[in-house]
Amino acid sequence: MDIKLKLVYVFMDLLLPLMLGYFFRRRQYLSEKNCDKLIVVNILVISTALSILSFWALPLKWELIWLPFFGILLSIIPGTAAYFASKHKYTNCLEKGSYLASAILSNSGTLGGLCAYIIFGEAAFAYTQIVGLAQNLVLFLFCFPMAQYYQQQSCSAIEKQKITFASMFLNRNQLPVVGLIIGIILCVSGVPRPAFFGAVFDPLVHIAAWTALIPAGYSINFSGMKEYYSSTFDLVPIKFVITPIIGYLLAREVFNDQALLGTILILASVPTGINAIVTARLYGLNLHVSGAAFVLTTAVFLVLVYPILFFWITTSSLVH
Repeated sequence: MDIKLKLVYVFMDLLLPLMLGYFFRRRQYLSEKNCDKLIVVNILVISTALSILSFWALPLKWELIWLPFFGILLSIIPGTAAYFASKHKYTNCLEKGSYLASAILSNSGTLGGLCAYIIFGEAAFAYTQIVGLAQNLVLFLFCFPMAQYYQQQSCSAIEKQKITFASMFLNRNQLPVVGLIIGIILCVSGVPRPAFFGAVFDPLVHIAAWTALIPAGYSINFSGMKEYYSSTFDLVPIKFVITPIIGYLLAREVFNDQALLGTILILASVPTGINAIVTARLYGLNLHVSGAAFVLTTAVFLVLVYPILFFWITTSSLVH
């Protein structure tokens, strides 16, 4: 795909729905209730369908078996660092849960995929999708239950409900994981995916982006985020120094392919993902914390981190 066309897609699928969601909030064209419904549709319908279709056609090659592990690892590293950083930072459970989600969840699928594609081409984009699918497991199986836990901890003794395994892991928000399992079963069983599903996959990707990003843009409140820029600033070294160094050094011990190493370095350096805002909104966490983390880290990445990565990678042996 032509790079210019790819940049147009990123504007259409990343910036435009964010701006539209923010505009809807300012003009009151979208209610809180309908915004929440849009998130539910994204998770239960669109994300589940994409999980089935993507894993159904995924080429299961042995040389790529480590990529999902790195997808999970690139969530564990910043999440662990942020957990220790948050111990003496937030006393409010809703703020702490939102902060941890902002550290764990990264914009690897959209922004990471584009940045890797610009440098390394189509193969790198495919690598990012495998890593992104693994990080979706982190979202559905860890971040959603974690957000529910912190939401419950913020309730009064009267309001607080007993947290059970079933309430955290066996609920409708885990439906995309079921889709993922179905896709793997179909793939391993050798069932060919009909061409029709291949044709609808691309439109579904765009619909998924819009149904996730419009609520995210709707949730951004710049005036409310002001007081949280300083408390989320430590995500800058966590996401752009600690995670890339550890992730890249470990990747060098496993992979020899230079394009794959460069792709992992880029994915280890991406900012807070929009799913942090979606998670905060879905479970009633502090939206200003995740919003501040998203805006701050994205700005630092676009202005400083990616230009440095682009120059270093393109002038080193990683692209040769």
